[in-house]
Amino acid sequence: MNAPFRRGACPGLSAPMQTGDGLLVRLLPLGTISLAAFTALCAAARAHGNGVVEVTVRGSIQVRGLSPASAPRFAAAVAALGIAATDGIAVHAGPLAGLDPTEILDAEKLAADVRRALAGHALAGKIAPKISVAVDGGGALGLDGLSADVRLRAERKNGRAVLALSVGGDSAGAEHIGFVAPEDAAAAVVSLLEVMARRGREVRARDVLAADGTYRFKSAIGELLLDGDPELDSRLREKAPKSVIGRHRLRDGAFGCGVGLAFGHADATSLWKLVEAAAASGATGLRAAPDRALIFLGFPPATLSAFATDAEQFGFIVRADDPRRFVLACAGAPICASAHIAARALAPRIATDCAHMLSGGFNIHVTGCAKGCACPGRAALTVVGTAEGCGLVADGTARDAPFATVQTDELPAAIARFAGEMTGEARHV
Repeated sequence: MNAPFRRGACPGLSAPMQTGDGLLVRLLPLGTISLAAFTALCAAARAHGNGVVEVTVRGSIQVRGLSPASAPRFAAAVAALGIAATDGIAVHAGPLAGLDPTEILDAEKLAADVRRALAGHALAGKIAPKISVAVDGGGALGLDGLSADVRLRAERKNGRAVLALSVGGDSAGAEHIGFVAPEDAAAAVVSLLEVMARRGREVRARDVLAADGTYRFKSAIGELLLDGDPELDSRLREKAPKSVIGRHRLRDGAFGCGVGLAFGHADATSLWKLVEAAAASGATGLRAAPDRALIFLGFPPATLSAFATDAEQFGFIVRADDPRRFVLACAGAPICASAHIAARALAPRIATDCAHMLSGGFNIHVTGCAKGCACPGRAALTVVGTAEGCGLVADGTARDAPFATVQTDELPAAIARFAGEMTGEARHV
């Protein structure tokens, strides 16, 4: 097992990260997890860690509170379940990949093809540890908001299913490279990652774009590119995203039900209860999903409401407009050793005080430090813990300059005042 105090990389099963409450590991689930396997995962989190299980904004699962002695045992337990990708280059597929009747291409199969191709190359040790690939089948629940170094998205071009290829961001910010045939997707991904690998261990797609634009990437896969279609590329960015929370019709006629973890975390006991309720309502499995959610699968339509009622009683999010969805918070102090403020402890009060503004889509990012782990992108308001207090950043990221700094006890009032001004609903505090 690698040294457990590694930073600057993703905390995988073989390389846990030291935090204020012990070691943290992150795993990327592969497809559907059976209810029994998820229950076993929660049991392992409780037996080897502190029982806290998190789902990240990218749809990965994190387990906290491990020790140098227990982390290898937890890794072995997860390996035996066969539910997670091995440490290496992260390849994300849509949360309903292979199950969504509206998919243009089976993203689960495409992602598996990409993983197999990457397994045959020694790229993982040559590229930046946080490099990732997103594979979107073009269905109802896509990966538009997920930032990735390489993006594949299924589209129809002249009646043919093709993959739009882009690099360096989410669907709105990534640079379009061109279109490739599905059978060439894995080879194209490998070639694009090799461009980054040749530049050095710390280089990401955006670094190559900053230096050379799209030239290097297009040159690397020129023989694989189909004829371009700029109009089709612009239409990719106009699709309104569907919330992961709520019901989703599946290809086999059954339904999935997405529920959110408030501020991205839950304890093993609450998750056990949730799994029991899902099983009682007919669910057969689940998937972790971006935006800190779980989608339970296999429900007959008649039982969806009963499951949603149970999930809400256990403290999970079952409504797309729940204000807790619009507050992104990292673990914060004292859980994270880098944090200056107790971000997650502050989040519930912020969600309550600003509920009428948050339900309209105004989002707030609360982070213990400038790393901004919970939200690498922009937020309407970002609260950054610093040695001097809480920095407030408008329409930016945790690394941007704050327009004001307040003390923690002044924070709820300052946020409510700012949010009211931004939404035109100023409140007197």
